[in-house]
Amino acid sequence: MSAETKPALTDEEKRARVKALLQSRRRPDAPKSPAPAQPTGTGLHDLPGVQELAARKAALAARRLPNPYFQPHDGVAGAHSVIAGRELINFASYNYLGWCGDDRVSAAARAAIDRHGTSASASRIASGERPLHRELEQALAAHYGTEDCVVFVSGHATNVTVIGHLLEPGDLILHDALIHNSALLGAQLSGARRLPFPHNDWAELDRLLTAHRAAHHRVLIIIEGVYSMDGDVPDLSQFIALKKKHDALLMVDEAHSLGVLGAHGGGIGEHCAVQPTDVDLWMGTLSKTLASCGGYICASHDVVEYLKYTAPGFLYSVGLAPPLAAAALCALQLTHENPDRVQALRERAGSLRTQFRAAGWKVGPGEHSAVVPLILGDPDRALHLAHALFTAGINVQPILPPAVEPNQARLRFFLSALHTPADISLTVRAVGAQLEQSH
Repeated sequence: MSAETKPALTDEEKRARVKALLQSRRRPDAPKSPAPAQPTGTGLHDLPGVQELAARKAALAARRLPNPYFQPHDGVAGAHSVIAGRELINFASYNYLGWCGDDRVSAAARAAIDRHGTSASASRIASGERPLHRELEQALAAHYGTEDCVVFVSGHATNVTVIGHLLEPGDLILHDALIHNSALLGAQLSGARRLPFPHNDWAELDRLLTAHRAAHHRVLIIIEGVYSMDGDVPDLSQFIALKKKHDALLMVDEAHSLGVLGAHGGGIGEHCAVQPTDVDLWMGTLSKTLASCGGYICASHDVVEYLKYTAPGFLYSVGLAPPLAAAALCALQLTHENPDRVQALRERAGSLRTQFRAAGWKVGPGEHSAVVPLILGDPDRALHLAHALFTAGINVQPILPPAVEPNQARLRFFLSALHTPADISLTVRAVGAQLEQSH
């Protein structure tokens, strides 16, 4: 019978042939029917960041290195600290002038506890106001030569709430490309347009202001007194000149410069010999030189009052704990009374920086701060060196991508006025011995 005269298959026969064909192509272990689709990406464990962190921890374990983070310190973390029962030279704390652990600062905190307890127990606008709050604010305002000051319970929250509250859509925020995360979040919260400029490049900032200033209402420039990754310092006078030229506002974050820069620890304003009122917002933290916890804004009285009555991070937050206010106030007074501590800090940081460079190692561009980054480039090299130094009795933290650029992994040394020349020499020798072994 020819193909033309072959009878057509019935529908039932067609279905049978298709079924047989599919069965012949199926792998023996293949399921008879597809599994029902499961929803993905809906739980917190599915967050990309959670998965990325797990992968990074796994990679660390694969290198047979312990996790260098969240190491508990037993006692005061100053120039030396005790971790897991061992005393180590400590370069991983912001105790720049050694006031944390100072008997006078601790006594001031204890006296505040005896008088006020451990908490303000309410927002300051409600029932949380304590005399210590205004004493600290007035002392900080006097330090900066401003009309007033307001203190917050968190340094990070200070930037977020103040920048987010003072600026709004239609405004423009120009910030250094290496500005702190807290300032970035505040800028995003504000709804203002945000433009970064290359690190410390005031000439490029001038170009950006020339191109964009006229299209916006308020313009805020944000810089830091000391940049904590590189330890370098901006030319504040140039930024003040641009602020005046373009009718802008200027905010300076003094987290790592108060108590460090200037002959008396006055900060970048003293270091660069500028008029304090040429900066509209002086921001800083209480957790570093001032041996406490919290943040502050020093500004005109009208701005401070506005923040105290309306800024969400102040209005809806409990007041600064009385012992923290007392500790910061005492540490500020001690800073003013002991410029020798500031000089000692500068000498120790300068000595470590000089000896690292003399050995041919790459160090960050800073010259005046208490931050000395030893730039190694490769993250594995930074992790292994940090671990080797820890084993040798030196505590210094590795800084890895994405906190820095992929080829800029480093160990970041925070100096204290209480470090001794012997601490510095021992550290340089230990770094040299470990780097030589790694080759």
